[in-house]
Amino acid sequence: MAKASRNKSTKARTKGEVFHTIAEAAGLTRKQVATVFNEMAGLIKKDLGKAGIFTVPGLMKITVIKKPATRARTMPNPFKPGEMMTVKAKPARKVIKVRPLKTLKAMV
Repeated sequence: MAKASRNKSTKARTKGEVFHTIAEAAGLTRKQVATVFNEMAGLIKKDLGKAGIFTVPGLMKITVIKKPATRARTMPNPFKPGEMMTVKAKPARKVIKVRPLKTLKAMV
């Protein structure tokens, strides 16, 4: 079925391959691994909504950044000097940022 080890020239693993590989390594069923991932997704949703930060220990830090709304404005066109261009207004939004931690950086 899914290979446990892959070489660098292949495509990214599918969700099923990830679950299968983790299940084999941990001695769990695929269904139990899927439950763990679903629970983790629930934790991430809860923490990002409340605190705006979630850390996957040793791997990454996920943060929510709130960007304010911007007004429409005119500014000089950087590609055609002397011309003015109109920049559209943008609504306020939340942006997700994922930062790697030391252990993940060391893996690459």
